[in-house]
Amino acid sequence: MANQANLYSFPTVDALAPALRRYVISCQEAGLARHGVFKVAVSGGSLPKTLAQALLAEPTSPTDTVKWDKWEIFFADERAVPLDDADSNYGLLKTELLDKLPVDTAPPTVHPINTEVLGDTQELADQYEQTLVRSFAGRDSVRLPIFDLLLLGCGPDGHTCSLFPGHELLRENDAWVAPIEDSPKPPPRRVTLTLPVVTHAVRVAFVATGGGKKEIMKEIFEGGKGLPCALVNERCGERCSWFVDNAAVEGVSYPRRPFNL
Repeated sequence: MANQANLYSFPTVDALAPALRRYVISCQEAGLARHGVFKVAVSGGSLPKTLAQALLAEPTSPTDTVKWDKWEIFFADERAVPLDDADSNYGLLKTELLDKLPVDTAPPTVHPINTEVLGDTQELADQYEQTLVRSFAGRDSVRLPIFDLLLLGCGPDGHTCSLFPGHELLRENDAWVAPIEDSPKPPPRRVTLTLPVVTHAVRVAFVATGGGKKEIMKEIFEGGKGLPCALVNERCGERCSWFVDNAAVEGVSYPRRPFNL
């Protein structure tokens, strides 16, 4: 079990959300202790809704506080669409979470893509990489950005971010942000953090729920060679944690860990 990904399973999403909140707040506090801000990247799909359930809950103690004004939010991947498009990960996070923050909350700093260059995914990726360079120090001084936390989902094919099984992008080692023109899942044109950036984070948390995930979860945790989610598990080890409901891991033999944070 040493240096393996943590699998935390809960009876329901309602039971999962408070644990996810505690985990995120612990990552927040570690980030603030390190450098006074909390740098987090999020993906889309069903994640923003679960995240909202976790983070918009009423605090239960003085230490149970989401310090939104200290957050810098980036996108682990984004679709080459306007920010108000139904496919936009930014739009999804805004609708599910950011728009629901209490009115007296000092807002987080959010870094969307530059929609003025939607027609050129390479330029879109380059500009987003420059956003990271400005936040994480120049490329000449750091080989890779180090996020305090990546919050990711898992697709039914084992993809995460816009890193798809068998895709040549999995071998990209130089760029921090890369374009993809042929996503097997629509929309085809996107930008994504590359695998080295994802696996360089201090912590990575996957959220996967529902019985529709159990087949791919079996593959990720019992074989999974080459699946993007499995690659993250292998390279991050215990820095990677999965928050799942029991339905998503029904029949999966990988050992669960008790969540005690």
